[in-house]
Amino acid sequence: MQTFVLICDLKDEPEAIQAYVECHQAVSPEIIESIRVAGIVEMSIYRWSNRLTMILIGNDEFSFEKKAELDESNPKVQEWEAFLGQYQTNLPGTPANWRWAVMEKLFEYKGT
Repeated sequence: MQTFVLICDLKDEPEAIQAYVECHQAVSPEIIESIRVAGIVEMSIYRWSNRLTMILIGNDEFSFEKKAELDESNPKVQEWEAFLGQYQTNLPGTPANWRWAVMEKLFEYKGT
């Protein structure tokens, strides 16, 4: 298994934040299936103000390149991403249309 942590910023507008939260309360089965097919076994999104954090656990075959290829050929995913894109904004220092950025792990503690 592989674990990734990603961040994304929503537009700092109450309506955008609320709309984003609401659309994740009833994610369509087609989107859930696209996540599963890509090799993602767990995904959680957390929010603080307009900053989102995603914890993604993928199987050993998961890659962002494979997921991007699958998403590109899936009209439902393209529609979902375009819809969500209206509420998201670029993270500082990222290229145009860059939404989610993978974070670098700096520290880990595993107790005994």
